[in-house]
Amino acid sequence: MRVLVTGATSLLGAGVAERLVARGDDVVALQRGEGHRDWAQVRGDIRDAAIVDHAMQGVDAVVHAAAKVSVVGDWDEFESVNVGGTQNVLDAARAHDVGRLVHVSSPSVAHFGEPLMAADADPADPDRAHGHYARSKAMAEQLALEAADADLDVVAVRPHLVWGPGDTQLVGRIVERAASGRLVLIDGGTALIDTTYLDNAADSLVAALDRVHEVSGEAFVVSNGEPRTVAELLARMCRAAGVRGPTRSVPRPVASGAGAVVERTWSVTGREGEPPMTRFLAEQLSTAHWFDQRRTQERLQWAPRVSLAEGFERLTASYQPRNV
Repeated sequence: MRVLVTGATSLLGAGVAERLVARGDDVVALQRGEGHRDWAQVRGDIRDAAIVDHAMQGVDAVVHAAAKVSVVGDWDEFESVNVGGTQNVLDAARAHDVGRLVHVSSPSVAHFGEPLMAADADPADPDRAHGHYARSKAMAEQLALEAADADLDVVAVRPHLVWGPGDTQLVGRIVERAASGRLVLIDGGTALIDTTYLDNAADSLVAALDRVHEVSGEAFVVSNGEPRTVAELLARMCRAAGVRGPTRSVPRPVASGAGAVVERTWSVTGREGEPPMTRFLAEQLSTAHWFDQRRTQERLQWAPRVSLAEGFERLTASYQPRNV
């Protein structure tokens, strides 16, 4: 197949493209920045309908991974990238008779603050989603799944907390905050959560692409299926990087209140970068959210091949000094 991968400069997008190239597919990447040289590249923004249309020419399938991922920012940008960009991808896919589309979503589209235990992929609900990111991704997933019909097969995959060597979104921020003494637990870090090792997440998206005819219109949460407490996960990531893990804990109401103040400060001052705490982060770090993977694995005919234990070994090795 000729497959368009949007957002291929991300670790997950690049991981999908690498797997497709390795098995003989022809890959074209739509991305804003300079990326990998093993596949064709179209430089541009998914908010530009003309660029998306150009990238879609001759394409058989799409893995749509491009998104604005942040815990702060203006709603207009989240909406234009995550919702408007997804609409551009769908419109171009229609115009060029593309038959398959995998939409990369997030479990946050159906997490409304209550604990999720052995949960399945409940319907995305923008009205109840917390935060601009989750709301915009919920709207985008609805657009994508509503587009599924006899001419275009669409599946939504929600990888949960993807991490691995080279990850700056999750591991990098945790390690940086731990090294500077700013990483704390909330309610003791006892909340049980799922995560997904990078290779498993990329494999699941390729599996979804191959199975999209059979699962069109459905949404799936993907994880390692090995829930751990927040305290254990943070400690192991810090240990892998050789930094001291968090030793302090604050109650959730305190963390949430501090997050609200920080959000207002970021909004008023226009500060760049990720804040140390937000209400969304306080909720995510203190609320159980882990998922029953039986339907995902059965329907996608996929299973994680890298355990958390092996993943942490690989993460530790990535931080070791390289012999010259």
